[in-house]
Amino acid sequence: MEMLGNRRLGVTQQQAWDALNDPETLKKCIPGCDKFELTGDNTYSVALAVKIGPVSAKFSGKVMLSDIVAPDGYKLTFEGQGGVAGFAKGSSSVSLKPVAGASDAAPVVADSTPTAEGAPAAEAAPAAAGCELDYTVQAQVGGKIAQLGQRLIDGAAKSTADDFFKRFEAEMQSRYGPPPAPPAEAATEAPAEKAGVMSGLMKKMGFGKKDGEDAATPGDAA
Repeated sequence: MEMLGNRRLGVTQQQAWDALNDPETLKKCIPGCDKFELTGDNTYSVALAVKIGPVSAKFSGKVMLSDIVAPDGYKLTFEGQGGVAGFAKGSSSVSLKPVAGASDAAPVVADSTPTAEGAPAAEAAPAAAGCELDYTVQAQVGGKIAQLGQRLIDGAAKSTADDFFKRFEAEMQSRYGPPPAPPAEAATEAPAEKAGVMSGLMKKMGFGKKDGEDAATPGDAA
């Protein structure tokens, strides 16, 4: 089985990296995971319940990280045994990169030198946080699971990946809040537009006429 994908995350690259290296976060986000514990140097003991079609089983095994380049990504290998249900083993690579225009740094403030009107310049809007996660998975399965057919196995793998990222995004929002929304530009034009409408209405009602627009005086009519 082979699978690859790309996900847009609403947190910074560093925040995503920290979460992807936190056993408690992974345990919470991996569907059916009962245990994800560090047992050695970049080695974790894992236990999780799996259901593919009519086959349900509890797998226990280990995950090992390698080629670690913080905060850009790593490679992991995994293997697990599910008793009569079979076994699974394989490898995966995970890479992170910031979204174009996003920044992990604090918001940049514009020059505060007063303008000609005497008011300080407005602060620049903070860059939106965000990063992209690319992943690939190559796996082999054996036993009863392998007899279910590739289509059913691929569907279960995709569903598991989707469920993981839904949980991961929910966990990130609970920690850091929702990603900032882009600033609305239309709001700055509303007052001027409203003033123009009011001015036209006042003129129609006979108010606000300029000098010279009044009716002619009796001397002019003579």
